[in-house]
Amino acid sequence: MPNAPVGYKSIGCLASVEPNEPDPDEVRCVRADLTENCEASEMMFSSDSFFQRKQFQVWKTRPCKRGMLCAGVSAGTFFGSTSFSSGDELDIACLKNLDSSLHAMPNLEQIHALIKHYGPTMYLHPDEIYLPSSVPWFFMNGALLYKDGRNNGTVINSKGSNLPAGGLNDGQYWLDLPNKDDANRTSVKCGNIESAELYVHVKPSLGGTFTDIAMWIFCPFNGPAIVKIGLLSFTLNKVGEHVGDWEHYTLRISNFSGELWSVYFSEHSGGEWVDACKLEFIEGNKPIVYASRNGHASFPHPGCYLQGSSKLGFGLRNDCARSKYYVDSSSKYQIVAAEYLGEGVVAEPPWLQYMREWGPTIIYNGRSEVEKIIKHLPFFMRFSVESLIELFPTELYGEAGPTGPKEKDNWLGDERW
Repeated sequence: MPNAPVGYKSIGCLASVEPNEPDPDEVRCVRADLTENCEASEMMFSSDSFFQRKQFQVWKTRPCKRGMLCAGVSAGTFFGSTSFSSGDELDIACLKNLDSSLHAMPNLEQIHALIKHYGPTMYLHPDEIYLPSSVPWFFMNGALLYKDGRNNGTVINSKGSNLPAGGLNDGQYWLDLPNKDDANRTSVKCGNIESAELYVHVKPSLGGTFTDIAMWIFCPFNGPAIVKIGLLSFTLNKVGEHVGDWEHYTLRISNFSGELWSVYFSEHSGGEWVDACKLEFIEGNKPIVYASRNGHASFPHPGCYLQGSSKLGFGLRNDCARSKYYVDSSSKYQIVAAEYLGEGVVAEPPWLQYMREWGPTIIYNGRSEVEKIIKHLPFFMRFSVESLIELFPTELYGEAGPTGPKEKDNWLGDERW
């Protein structure tokens, strides 16, 4: 790593096959006021060493502060060390974009062109029961708005303009399916894929060097969890179910070249960025997104993704496969927000301003469900109820109703990875 002069910072390390020190021009040192702090992210390399202290590791770097209002720019450099621990402050920095004009970001016409060119096709599982729908379809087919302290729900108009707008999620309001005595309740649960569309939020990323196109999909209902224990699988009765399911994936496009750089797949409480070269494609440059059965989390390839302990073969199944159920986001989309374009360029729908919950809070009887599973297990595979509960993700036993896209951390911030 270069020894930076006073008032300057190194933006990376250099690997060399020669024993001699490299030329100082190989890695630049930059004025400190043109840099921001960075952190280690994905590990690129780890040497095998019997002695833990001598293990050499290399990480990619990223700005510490990320989001559409942040100026940090990844320099594409790396950090290597034999003594680094997660959370340690790095001696290197990333760049900072001082130009706040965001002149490299696409205009509205270019956004449409990018979506038509790169918009993924999202496949749902062939056994999926709980399909997506448009938000207006959900409202027009009997969804109700409830207020704390009142027993009866209020009918919502198709645009959601009578929903409480703005503020914070104070727990005073929530949405729910039509009443239990309404014959339409079951059909609303199952959604309406013909009306389904992706709701698009376009925002600058990494100091405006990239454009993030976040594409949100709405499902009226999230189905029950499926538990895998070894070779056995069990569909739970109620655990995992909730009304109003918002999921998304995000395209990251280079503002230097217009090329698709990577896609973020939102997977329950986290997610992952996948480089474009590792994606499946359909119709040229359009990636494929697989939505998991019942839970609708997004994944880059078909298969069974286990949320839990892969070593024990125990956890929640996320099954993904192609089917006749799909949504082509290159044609079925609506741009709902692009703040950097200025006020009035994109008209945000009224329902987007609803910051409360899209479903009622549910507490599941997890112990009862676990006891039923244990009874079906062979004797040598049986766990105690407590040990089995510890292996489940905590959100399996109850969760508040999910909030809408604008209430999520990644609306202003970066994705969770």
